[in-house]
Amino acid sequence: MSDVLVAVETVSRAKQLKAATGALHEALDARMMGADLFSSRDRYALFLAMQRRLHAGIAPLYGEPALAALVPDLPGRAKLVEIDRDFADIGATPPADEPVFVDPKDVPAALGWLYVAEGSSLGAAFLLKAAEALGLSVEHGARHLAAHPEGRGLHWRRFTQALDAVELTEAEEARAEAAAVVAFRRVSRIAEETLAGA
Repeated sequence: MSDVLVAVETVSRAKQLKAATGALHEALDARMMGADLFSSRDRYALFLAMQRRLHAGIAPLYGEPALAALVPDLPGRAKLVEIDRDFADIGATPPADEPVFVDPKDVPAALGWLYVAEGSSLGAAFLLKAAEALGLSVEHGARHLAAHPEGRGLHWRRFTQALDAVELTEAEEARAEAAAVVAFRRVSRIAEETLAGA
């Protein structure tokens, strides 16, 4: 009897994280869409507040040398400075800094958080168009929604290629996945807390 070789398709880490967080992502998107956050500049300020709370909580990740060695363009992906400039542009007061959400030296968990943050940048094209309807732009008020010069799609693919190339143990894979789930839950909680007082 001859041996039969069976090709096993390896699912990329990015696709695994997408599958693990899909339901949470869809629920968050629906909540955000239903909040009319781009119906006025006051509502847009709430959206900015949510963005700032997320990015303040993960800001140390973008300066962590161990992560930058895995994602070569990581420092340039940080959004906090642009978000603060957007607040200044629209004359709104940003929320207080968040405590750091994840230990930057915990590489698997940090990768899970970065997956969530970078995914939000991929989907920002639609949000930018909505912001432009309020008279905002990538030069004024919506700086953090600007596309990377090489394009959103390619910029995302470069991130996922780097993400997929990192060697992790089975336990570390589980930690990265758990962190991505925690990240979506944290963003959802930030949304609910921000919208509760609006």
